[in-house]
Parts: sequence; structure tokens; C-alpha cells
Amino acid sequence: MADHHDASITGLSQPTDAVSTVNGDATGESSQDEPNGDNAETVFQITVILPHEPYKTQVMMSTQEQVQDLRQSIVEQPPTFQYSCFHLEHKGQRINDFIELSEVPSLSPDSELTLVEDPYTEKDARMHVVRVRELIGAAGDRTDTLHGVLAGLSLHDSVGPDTVENSVANGASPAAPEGAVMGDYDFEALGSVKHLLPPAPESPLKTLKSIAVSPWNPPPYHLRAKGHLLYLQVTTIEGEQHQITAHVGGFYVNKSSNSKFDPFPRPPPKDYAAHSLLNLIAQISPSFDPAFKALLDLNAKKDLLTIFQLSNAIPANPWMVPPPSSSLTTHQSDIARTQESYLISGLENTDTLRDWNEEFQSTREMAKEAVQDRVFRERLTSKLFADYNDAATRGAMLVARGEVAPLNPTESRDAQIFVYNNIFFSFGADGVGTFTTDGGDEAARVATGKDVTGVRAVNNLDIQGLFTPGTVVVDYLGKRIVGQSIVPGIFKQREPGEHQIDYGGVEGKDVVAEDAAFVPLFEKLSKLLHVKKHPVWDKEDIRHELEGSVETKGLIGTDGRKYALDLYRVTPLDVSWIEQYWSEPPKDDSAKPKESDYPHRMAVLRPELVESFSRVRLRDYIKEELAKKAESTKESAGSTKTSESNGEKADEGAVAKKDAESQEDGGDKEAEQERVDISGFRFALNPDVFCGQKPQSDEDKEEWAKDEAEVRAACGHLLSEVIPRLVHELQEGEVGFPMDGASLSTLLHKRGINIRYLGKLATLADKEDARLQALKRLSVQEMISRGFKHVANQFMRHLPVPFAVSCMAHLLNCLLGEGVNGKPVPQLDDSLKAMYPEGDFSFEKVSPATLKKDITAQVALRYRFDLGDNWIEHDRYLQLLREVSLKLGLQLEGKEYVFVKEPHTNGASHTDGNAVVPTNGNTNGSSKKKKKQASPPRPASPAVPAPSLTFHADDILNIVPVVKEASPKSMLAEEALDAGRLSMAQDQKELGQELLLESLSLHEQIYGVLHPEVARAYHQLSNLLYTLEEKNAAVELAHKAVIVSERTLGVDHAETVLCYLNLGLFEHATGNTKAALHYVRHALELWKIIYGPNHPDSITTINNAAVMLQSMKQYHESRLWFEASLAICEQVSGKQSINTATLLFQLSQALALDKDMRGAANRMRESYKIFNAVLGSEDRNTKEAGQWLEQFTQTAVTQAKQLQDLAKGKVRRVQLNTRGTLRPQPQVGQTSAQADGREARSISSQFRDQRSVEELLKYIEGGDSPKKSTPKKRTANPKRRAQKADDL
Repeated sequence: MADHHDASITGLSQPTDAVSTVNGDATGESSQDEPNGDNAETVFQITVILPHEPYKTQVMMSTQEQVQDLRQSIVEQPPTFQYSCFHLEHKGQRINDFIELSEVPSLSPDSELTLVEDPYTEKDARMHVVRVRELIGAAGDRTDTLHGVLAGLSLHDSVGPDTVENSVANGASPAAPEGAVMGDYDFEALGSVKHLLPPAPESPLKTLKSIAVSPWNPPPYHLRAKGHLLYLQVTTIEGEQHQITAHVGGFYVNKSSNSKFDPFPRPPPKDYAAHSLLNLIAQISPSFDPAFKALLDLNAKKDLLTIFQLSNAIPANPWMVPPPSSSLTTHQSDIARTQESYLISGLENTDTLRDWNEEFQSTREMAKEAVQDRVFRERLTSKLFADYNDAATRGAMLVARGEVAPLNPTESRDAQIFVYNNIFFSFGADGVGTFTTDGGDEAARVATGKDVTGVRAVNNLDIQGLFTPGTVVVDYLGKRIVGQSIVPGIFKQREPGEHQIDYGGVEGKDVVAEDAAFVPLFEKLSKLLHVKKHPVWDKEDIRHELEGSVETKGLIGTDGRKYALDLYRVTPLDVSWIEQYWSEPPKDDSAKPKESDYPHRMAVLRPELVESFSRVRLRDYIKEELAKKAESTKESAGSTKTSESNGEKADEGAVAKKDAESQEDGGDKEAEQERVDISGFRFALNPDVFCGQKPQSDEDKEEWAKDEAEVRAACGHLLSEVIPRLVHELQEGEVGFPMDGASLSTLLHKRGINIRYLGKLATLADKEDARLQALKRLSVQEMISRGFKHVANQFMRHLPVPFAVSCMAHLLNCLLGEGVNGKPVPQLDDSLKAMYPEGDFSFEKVSPATLKKDITAQVALRYRFDLGDNWIEHDRYLQLLREVSLKLGLQLEGKEYVFVKEPHTNGASHTDGNAVVPTNGNTNGSSKKKKKQASPPRPASPAVPAPSLTFHADDILNIVPVVKEASPKSMLAEEALDAGRLSMAQDQKELGQELLLESLSLHEQIYGVLHPEVARAYHQLSNLLYTLEEKNAAVELAHKAVIVSERTLGVDHAETVLCYLNLGLFEHATGNTKAALHYVRHALELWKIIYGPNHPDSITTINNAAVMLQSMKQYHESRLWFEASLAICEQVSGKQSINTATLLFQLSQALALDKDMRGAANRMRESYKIFNAVLGSEDRNTKEAGQWLEQFTQTAVTQAKQLQDLAKGKVRRVQLNTRGTLRPQPQVGQTSAQADGREARSISSQFRDQRSVEELLKYIEGGDSPKKSTPKKRTANPKRRAQKADDL
């Protein structure tokens, strides 16, 4: 398992190594490998002799790494940046780059390797130029067709205290007064988009004016024969232009000019030449070396993870970005930008074509027996899927823009197909009438999305011998485009009489093929997906026995491989939904009845629900077996025969009982009584019931009826169990509450609930309960945003591309800008419009009223919910703008948009001063006390006085694609993570920690460091390490979790917010409370943007911040934060809840520390009353509150003495009381106990004090030694965290 060091496949070895060493002691792997003897990993230092200064360098390596990994380490070290074309020698013998270091003869820790420079080839020279451009910062900005503005942005480095202090030193306004990080935080203010934008960077350091391919390139034939490879043109900072020849022997300045061609070396003394272009530039430009060193120093201050390019995941595109005039997005002049494809791919190879299908399937066929084989296979798979997703998305964008010629131009637009870059593209619409009876285009659109889910499921199952095509679905400019790798033979016309498909339905359900070769493969697949083997009947009523749905097809490609296609129906239909809301389209084309006009019949159950229902059936099975065993114990041994009349399940039960009995070895009979053999348990659902199949024989009809009943039971389980249980758990605060539409959708999907049940969720949540009202508000907001997406897609679908931003701006004005302009007019260029006579410009007629009507109709149609008066709330405009931007891929200019005519109405969003963002002119840090007066110096929205429109076409800077892809998870990394968790649960901490670190190493190797799965692994492992008291390691991983989550999921993604909250908690635990408060504050600002103020789960976070403030002896601020936490708690949990009593208890102590003894006594009295009413007078908590109340009442009389004593020795009460301990924020849908890493305790133990009341009062009164107040950080001890009743 100690193979994590050979992970440099993506050029990310530096951050990978950094991550590995963070977790201590070479990730503890050598201990795992000791049993392997000779295979044990040895880490040692290698000395490399260099041809130039510094003439020697040392590298730490492992014997299990390859020589090419050593090369990579040399290339990435600053002293040896110049080398890219070289080989290594040991004792005069050249070393093969592709062998392990352990295979190099007589290599030992004392050995020296020699670096020998090689002659360049044309490819080497090109790659050397690309590398040098990147190194010296001369590459300029790239306008990538796929990645949007500031794709992969991270704000992590601009959030910490150092950044804020630096910005203050540079003359910017501080976000908060020195020493009071949270002092000017406004709990009621609305979110401000400035917190999504990075600060203006330091002025970029110029090392060169330009470096590009010369106009004289490529070399003519006669000079190519003499070793000339490339001609370059370099302009130095000093303003001198040099023409450079790249020769097989290196680089030299030649005698050419812009008008004269003479590519031979200059005469002395200007005969500059070097093997490396980097060294040559240093010779011709005196200012290059100091500028390059300064650039390296600047880059060294940044976390490597924030600047490395993503190669294994599509970077997150921010929905709010700086304007084009910002220094962050300035478009620079760089002639080489257009030359990069040539430099990377070469003149003859500009469009590199890859056989995607062959790569996918040959990777799947690789060996996976040994762990090392699995790592290599999964790593290659992850990289291949990333490359394919990238290429397919780029191709889909070109198809959507009309830049790829169709293969069948005479067909209708929706039926056209395309091939680009060896990827097959089609529209997610019913162009050929396949789904006519199921809902047409709507059904086709849903089917393509479900197909991706099905392909991902099959990829994760990884069944030997069963293959799937690479599949990606891209939503872009209102169109859905499917990109698939080309299966060999899929277009081949077969002989007459042969079916185009080898297994499953050939032409709909009329013709069914059943090639026996597919049976064993589909049998394995169906067993894992709980699909029942069942008969189907073709148009001639001939019976065919299929292992999967009739819609799932099997094809034997011309390469001999067996492919599974059309995996959109691996689960049964949601029959209860379809019977209630769907009806067949009338033959006379009249409208459907309103109560049954659901747009399509593709409403299937989610795989998670099938899995959940299978557990219910298993539980029932076990209960039955236990009941039978109990019965058989009472009766005679032969009584088992009587159960045979109960049918098949009874037979299974008898077998299970027999097996259980055969295991009895005379052990404990009671333990044996509880043991059930579940090998007889069978559960599978028939996906083809309710799909028009007509059983012929009575036996088939009876079986079919049973199958239908089982599917109805699964639907009933969803409606009567799953949905109500989720609502109940969210109401009781048992699981993390969703923050936005994405986290709500993820939570529903994890529980097996389809998005179409949002309306039911909102209806169930419509009760007089603060948490349920929050759930309803979130559900309604999600339905409105999804309804708007569908409406916008209809208008965009046939709209010419140049008008897309005008259309979106107008629709946004109708949705969100009615308060500014009730009759917005779209901004269009009529002369340009005349050039598109066939374009659909119907969006021009849209008004706020018609848009609201359309959205209301969509919500009623898709979610069966009547919006009625539920429309956009006045303080939720920003949240809705974010939701629709993310769903449609919009990138908006970063500024405070005005949604109502009165400027001050939205001014609340500017009162929460955080770090100033020069890009949009926010300077509101000056308000220290008077928060409400922070509005006048608001961010520079250019047209604050009643602008004519909220959104202009120029505000939409870009539209990016929204991608659904099918890349599988790494089973190996997941297995290691699960094993580590299991060991931790069994209290095997050392083994658990070792397995967790091994899992981390596997995640990094397989996915590359910058990947969403790695972000989640960092987040989970940091939590687990924190519970193990490995706080420093937890902090390191928490920082990485934040950065990777920001870059791959989004700077304001719900998971990013949780990562920031945990980072703050861990930083506080290691004594860095000031930094912790910066991170917590940033998370709260993000929370306001994505949800709004007063999220139900923010009570925990605000409480944690109050405890942190107490630890910094900022008692007054701490009191304010406790009061804010109490206010939300009273709103969410009610004024008479235990949670409220707990917070009143804490607030009372905070008031005492803030010298307000009377207020302390009053709050403690309230706390005592609630405890007494809810728990009774004999409860420990009630008694404790009563004792405190008595003491506070007495001390309130002697307030003056208290003031003096508190001034002498103020002490945090909270550190000594488990009520004040810090708790990690649970993830959405996660229980607080899971977040803490341990089970919750009972209420009675939860409030148990460690010290007596008298002793604690002595602390507050300053009568005891003040030095006892020092162990502040003990509040974060994980052993005193998870308490369920205190889970606020």
C-alpha cells in the first residue's frame, strides 16, 4: 500500500508531497509494508551533480519511486528550473527514466547522480518555451472557451488575518477595528457580493515584455537539416528586441531582425548562448534575474494549491466576477497566446485526435488484482474521464454555437448528429420520435440526464466484461447536448434479418433481442441494482426473458466487447406519481386535463430509494426469521413444515433457519437465537411494470401482479416514510439544515427523493415552526429558480448566440428588477437582429407579469405546487439571483445590484464590512459603532439613484456550460476511508489513523489533489484527526479542504462554507483564535449570500464565535454574539426550549463577565424557569441554574465590588462548563453526533459541571489565582463536545 509517492502523473507532485508530509512521518506507510520484506519503502536523500550553478542539489526520494519522478522533482525545484531536456547518469551509466530507483544498480543514500544535458528535439524545444513562459509569468491571460472568468478561483489567501493587516498597511480601510475582528459585524444585514470577489492583486511583476514565436518561424528546409528547430522573438524590460534560434544544442541570439533573416549566432561580444532559454534571457537582460527572484518570492507566499492548474476536474466558475476593467481580468496583449496550441501540439498535430472509446475500454480491462494495479488503473481512469469530460464539453459548446457541421444536414435541427474530436454529439430532444408517447422532447431531455446517472452507476460497479461508452450531458445556451464516445459498430448497418441491438428492445418495445452472451453480465448488473429478471412481450406477443429493463440495450461492438447502452431505466417508474399526474396525450392533439398534465412519463424512482426500500425488506425478513425461530423453539423440531404454506418466503426462512441451526456448536443458545442467516433473502424490482407490457399466461399475470404490488410498496415507502421522516428530522434539528438549492437537492437525492417532490416538501413544511418555515422558503425558492430555468431555456433554445446575454438580462429584469422598472425593454441591436430572420426572438414580449405567470405554471406543472402568494421575498433577491445564475451558468459583473427604487432598501447589504475589495470600490470599514450608518458610503453601484434597469446586457460577462458526467468514484480510496472509520469506531485509534492517512494518500494519487472528492476527504479526515487530538494535522488538512473546495466546487458552495467553519474551529483549538474569527466571519458572510441571515444552523456557529471572543477576553463583543445566538434560537426552537435555556445560561455568564450582574441574574432566572418547567425541579440542570441564580442575585447587590474584582481577574466561565464547548458544524443531512465523530450523550450528563458553583464564582469575582484562566483552548476538547440536547 505504500505506493503513494509515484503519483506525479499530473505534474502535481509538489502539492502532493506537501500534503503527504503534513500528516506526519511519511504518512505512516512503512509500518504497513514491513511484512513485505524487500518491498518495504525506504526514503533517502539523493545528491545530483549539475552542469551549472549551484552545481549540486539534493532531493528526498523513495526507493519505490521511478526515475521520472526524480526528474520531475528536479524540474520543479527553483535552483534547477532551467533544466527540462536532460538525462541522469550513475557512475557513468545512463539511467532509464521508467525504472524504479530500487532497480538502479548499486544506488545507495550516499550515491551521486549526474545530470547531463541532452540535445533538443523540436518537441522538446517547444515544451521548453511553454514552460519558461509559465515560469517567468509571461504567459498572460487566457481566454478559454470552456473555463469561464476566474475559473478555479480561491479566496482562502485573502481571508486570513495576515491579508487584512497587509491591506491596512497598504492604505486600505480595515474590515474591522484592530483587535476586534467581529466588532462591526451586523447580524441583520443582507449579504454583500463583495465577499465573493478577490482583492486587487499586487501589481504583477514584469520579467519580460514579451516572448513569442518569431515571424521567421518555422525554419526553412536547409536550416532544419542543420539542427534549427524554432525561431523566437524576445523583448526585454529594457525595451531591446532579440531574435533567438532554438537549436538542437540549445538557444542563442541570432542576427535576424524584423526585416532581415539571418538566424546564425551573433559575433562576440554579443554571442549570447545557453542550453536553457532561462539562462539565455538572464544574459541578455540585466534586470531579469532580480525580477524573476521577486516573482518567485511572491509566488512562494501563496499556497501552492491556489495557483496550480486543475487537470483532473473542471474548475468551478464563480457566478459573480470582477468587471473587465479590474486588474484581475485585464485583457493583455500577448501574441503568443494564439501560438500556444502550436507550441503544445506542433505544426502537423494541431488537432490531436484520441480514440476515446478504445482508451476507456482498454483502461477498464487493465489488471486489478494487486493494490498497486488498482491504484494505477483507478488513477488512469480518473485522468481519462477528466480529459474526456473536458473535450466533450468543448465539443458540445461548439455544437451549440453552430460551429460544427452535422452529419445529416437535411434532417430537422433536433435530429441532427455531429462528430467532433472523435466524440458523437446529439441533442437531448426527441428528434426522431422515440419518446412520442412518453412526453416527446421533455421525456428525451430527462432520459439523457438519467442515462448519465445509469452509466455512472454501472461504472462504479465495475463489472468485468461489461463496458459503457463515455457519456457527458451539457446544458448550454438553452440546449441540452449529449456527448458519447463512439462505440465501434454502432453505426454499422447489419445484414438483413439481424438486429441492430443484441439484447433488449430494438425498435422501442416492438422487437426484442436476447443474445445469450449478455445474460451473465446483465445478471450481475441486475443483482447489484436490485433489478428483477422478468419476461417481456414483443409486438407479436412472443415472450422474452430479460435480466434488465427492455429499454436497457446490449450491443456487441466490432471490437468484440459487450456494451450496455440506454441506462435511463434501471429503476421502476414512480407509479403513484404517474397515475396521479400523468395521462396519455389525446389523439386529437387537444390539451390534457390540468390535474394530469405532467410533461413526461419518465418519472422513475431513484436508486437510493430502491436501496433504502431493500433495507426495509431485509429488516422485515429478519423479523420474520426471528419470529419463526422463536416459534420453532416453543414447538417441536418438525414444526418448520407448517410454514411451507406461507409461500416462497417461508421456504427461504426454513433454509435460513436450517443454516442457523447448523452453525450451533453448543454455544450460547440466546446469542444463537438472535443470529439470522440472510443468504435466503431476495429483493428485486421489475422496472418494466406499468409500461404497457401484456402478460399472456395466468402464471405470468399472477407474477406480474406481485411485481406491481412490490413497486407500489416502494412508492408508498417514499411517500409515507422517507419524505415525512426527512421533514421531521429537519424540524427537530437532528440533521444539518440545507443552505441553498444545491445542498437541498443533494440531501433529497441522498434520501432517494426526486426533485419533483419539492412541492410536497413545501406543503409538509407549511406549519407554524421556524425550521419548517425555513425549509418551505428554501423549497419555494428552489422551485422558482428551476421554473425560471425551464422558461429561460425555452426562449434561449432557438435564439442566435449573439443575443443570449440580452435575453438573459431582460429575463432577469422581469424576474428581479420589477421594483426598479416595471416595464423593462430588452437591449437589442436591430441591425444585427435583421441578419437572423429565422431566430426566435419571442423573449422580447416577456414582461414581469407574463414571466411570473409562466414560472407559476411551470411550478404547478412540474412540482404540483401552487405558488399563490409565495413569490420572491424582499430580502431574498440576491439568493434567487445566485440560484438562477448557477443553474444557467451565468457569470455576472461583481457589483451590488439594486432590486428596488429606494437605494437604502438594499443598503442593508452594505453594512457588514469585511475586507475591502478595491475592484468594486467598497469602503465601509469606518463604521465601528453606528452600523446603520454604513449605508451611505456604499459600494459604487454606478447608478444608485433609481437606475432604469437592474441588469444590463453588459452585466452578463459570460455564460458557461453546466455539465453532468459519469466518472466513477475510486473504490480503493473509499474502502480505505471506511476501514479507517470502522477502526476508529472500534477504538483502534492507531490503526484507524494509519488507515485514514492511507486513504488520504490514495485519494491524492488517484484523483490528483485538486478534485472535489479530495476536498471531501480532507474535510472528513480533518474532523477525524481533530477528535484524535491531532489538532495541528487537522488544521493543515482543513486549510487544504477550503482551497480545494473553493477551486472545484465554488467559493460560496455550501461545502466550502462548512470547510471554513471547521477551519475556524480547529485554528481556535491550536491557539490561533484571531485567525479563527476571520475564517468564521467569512463563512457567516458567505452564509448570508447563499441563504440570507438567521440560518437555523447558524446558532452553533455564532455560539462558537462567542466562545472564541471570550477566549480573547473581548467580553462585550462575546456578550453581543451570545445575544444574537439566543435571538435566533428563540425564533427557531421556541422561547421555552432546553436549547434556549442553555443559551440563556451561557448569556448570563457572559453578562457577568461584561460587568452586568443584574442582567446576568435576570437571564439566569429565565434559564432556571425553563429548566424547571421542562425538566423538573430535581433535574441537575435546574438545581445548577438555581444555585447560579442565587449567587448572581447576591452579587448584583454589590455591583461596585464586582466591577473592581472583575477588572483584576476576569475569567471565562464557559471554559469550565461543557455548555460552552465548541462544536463542529454538521454537514447538510448529517447528524451532530456524526459531525463530532462520536455518539451524543444524554441531557443529564450534558450539563454536568466539572467544578462547584462556589469555585466558579470565585473565578468570576477574581478571588482565585488568575493563572487558572489560561487553559482557554480546552474548550475545543473533542471529548467534551457532542451533546445532543445542546445541538442547536
